[in-house]
Order: sequence, then C-alpha cells, then structure tokens
Amino acid sequence: MTLRADAPAPAGVPARSCGLLLLPLAAFILVFYLVPVALMLGRSAGPALDFAPYATALGSAVAAKVFLYTVQVAAVTTLLTLIIAFPLAYVIATSPPRVAAILMAIVLVPFWTSILIRSYAWMVLLGRSGILNELLLWSGLVETPVRMLNTRFAVYVGMVHVLLPFMILPVLGALRGIDGRLVAAAENLGAGPWAVLRHVIVPLALPGAVAGSVLVFVLSLGFYITPALIGGPSDMTISMLITQEVELYRWDVAAAYAAVLLVMTLAILAFASRVVRLDRVLGGGGK
Repeated sequence: MTLRADAPAPAGVPARSCGLLLLPLAAFILVFYLVPVALMLGRSAGPALDFAPYATALGSAVAAKVFLYTVQVAAVTTLLTLIIAFPLAYVIATSPPRVAAILMAIVLVPFWTSILIRSYAWMVLLGRSGILNELLLWSGLVETPVRMLNTRFAVYVGMVHVLLPFMILPVLGALRGIDGRLVAAAENLGAGPWAVLRHVIVPLALPGAVAGSVLVFVLSLGFYITPALIGGPSDMTISMLITQEVELYRWDVAAAYAAVLLVMTLAILAFASRVVRLDRVLGGGGK
C-alpha cells in the first residue's frame, strides 16, 4: 500500500494520529536542516545586514570562474553518465531476472562503498605507477607514463563512477514501466529495432532520464572529495572554494557562496519539475 501526503487516512485511523506520526520527521528536518540553513542565510547577510558578503562573492573574478567551472563539470558529468547509464539500464531491464539481479548487484555494490575509498582507488589506478600506466607501458602503446591523475579527465572519471547509480536507477524504473504491448505493436507494424528504440523506448524513458540527469547534476554541483583528491590545481569547484573561505575564517563570504549554490540548486529543481513530474519518476504517488 502506498500512502501519499494528500491521500486520506486509512480506514479506522484518525487523521490526527497520522499527523502525529509525522512530527518526529518534521522535528528532525527543522532542527538539522531548516535551522542551519536559516543561520547560514543570516550569516551571509553580514554583521551589519548590508549583504556585503554577496558583493564580495559575486564581484570576484575568481569566484565567477569557479562557478563556471563547477557548472561545466556538472554538465559534462551528467551527459557522460547518461550516455553510459541508458544502455546499461536497457540491458538490465531486458535481461532474465537472474542476470538482471547480478547486473544490479554490480551497479549497487560500489554504491555502498565510501566515496573516499573509491577516490583513493582511482588514485591508485590513474597514478604514474598505477595499473593503467603499467598496462600501457607493457603493451608498448606509450614509452613514458601518461599523466592521468590530477587532471580534469580524472575528475570526470571519478565523478561518473560515483554518480552512475543515481542515473541508472531512475532510467531503469522508467524502462521497466514501459508497457511491452507498445513495443510488440511497433514491431508488428514493421518497425525495426532502431526504430522501436527511437520512437517508442526513448520517448517513454525520457522522464527517467530527466530525473536522473537532475539528480546527477545537482549532486555534481556540491562535489568536494573526488575533485579535491584526484583533480588538478585548476580543478577547483565551488565546494572547495567554500572550504577555503572557511579555513581563512571568512565565514560570511563562505555563507554567501553557499547561499548562491543553494539558489542555483533550487532553480534547477524548479525548472526540472516543470518539464517532468519528478515525484512520479522517483517513486511518488502524484498523478
């Protein structure tokens, strides 16, 4: 049984009792999310409430470059993740149950591993003495080790690896929700495999792709560990800039950066919600 926020209370259960059950969750969100966000927004206004930290944050050429780089990395990561996730999700959706379960385990097992551990693993793989360089040297493709670690390439590889499950799961949910009779009808009308994929499967799976893209993009905007460990000196994201301001005890400017990032995230979610009903794709009960 699925309960929605706007659904009537089950028979025999007073509506007031259902509301009381939500009080612990509401208190948790209030204490550990809304209050800290409110304090952060208040701190970003400055001691004199003149919003001077925003002038410092928005008027900085370095901050503008970091924001642009963060959005660029998030966009490229989202695109790469979608390109990789869609065929994987399609294979999982069309495989026999036992094979699909094995493939899902392969996707989800790294998801349960710490991001820090996975980032260190990529440091081992991409280093000058790492496995990939050793393989390239052994095969004779290169004569000297290739610099892969502490580059933008490494940032993309690490972020795509971490965020891939967030794209696969929504796309897989949308693919599994496609009525097989529609595919069979298209094939009976003479459509080939590519025509079925282009005109039936992709349009019907588009809500899942949009939801996954929103998840990956929003998470990419706040990434810190992976770019900090395997990125180069020029690969500074907005979260790294916020950390730097905190280390310099410029709490007001750091709060201003965080507020701008929060507004960007909310704007992206608002825009995406007008394109597709995210609550339905992500398991809600909206119609």
